[in-house]
Amino acid sequence: MLNVAIKAARAAGAIINRASLDLDILKINTKSPNDFVTEVDQAAEAAIIETLLAAYPDHGILAEESGRQHGAKHSEFVWIIDPLDGTTNFIHGFPVYCVSIALAHRGVVQQAVVYDPTRNDLFYATKGRGAYLNDKRLRVSKRTRMSDALIGTGFPFRRGDNFKRYVKMFEEVMTQCAGLRRPGAAALDLCYVAAGYYDAFFETGLNPWDIAAGSLIITEAGGLIGNFTGESDFLHQREVVAGSPKIYGQMVQILAPYTRVIKEEEAAEAATTKTAADVVAEAVSATAAVAPKKRAPVRIKKSDAE
Repeated sequence: MLNVAIKAARAAGAIINRASLDLDILKINTKSPNDFVTEVDQAAEAAIIETLLAAYPDHGILAEESGRQHGAKHSEFVWIIDPLDGTTNFIHGFPVYCVSIALAHRGVVQQAVVYDPTRNDLFYATKGRGAYLNDKRLRVSKRTRMSDALIGTGFPFRRGDNFKRYVKMFEEVMTQCAGLRRPGAAALDLCYVAAGYYDAFFETGLNPWDIAAGSLIITEAGGLIGNFTGESDFLHQREVVAGSPKIYGQMVQILAPYTRVIKEEEAAEAATTKTAADVVAEAVSATAAVAPKKRAPVRIKKSDAE
């Protein structure tokens, strides 16, 4: 299964590399303000899905651009795919982006591949067999003090994100560590924790395809990953913190007050106290959320001066 995932990631990487040579003619659509999708995302995703389903036609697919449109709907095996993590970087020619592919069985990630096509770096892991960069075994850093730690993060960028909350988190972490970095591709950031380049990483607003592969690579490299309160329920909670064990613990202490995770018992209690008006309002919101929106094609052109 790992070899098939690597084959799919390299196929997508070849598409991305070819497109990066001629960004002038790239067609770009806007999913929401500051959230872009290109024809390259779609072509790379199609290549990945074709490769995976050719080998495993009975598996499910959860992909960033096409959701669960492809594959078996009720399979215990689900491939979680981000064909181009770091699209904004890509369309600006900033060479920090990657392909991320994970295989989950009954909700537990078993295989992971993150491919950086600009550097030809292949991060991969199989549950219980360690994590690797190309042929080198990965281990998280051995630093133990926050004052020595280099921390990766991601800034909120979507309309409706809680910027004030993030600025408070940013200030607390920044004043306690050696430095903060924000390259703009979460899947690579997680791999950098596994490789020991970072000592920890945190971000809010992420989706399963952003973190599924990186989460296994981190744990197989000896690191820890969870939500802001240190629990393992992070894949669908839209908040994540990861790091070497000592730094992870200190990051959880800093970030726990900022958690937005809703506990199951709290959700159940809230559900029993809903009014009829609440139910109607939620139904309307859900309908609006899934309503198709027109995506106006945008073409990037370089000026003559460039």
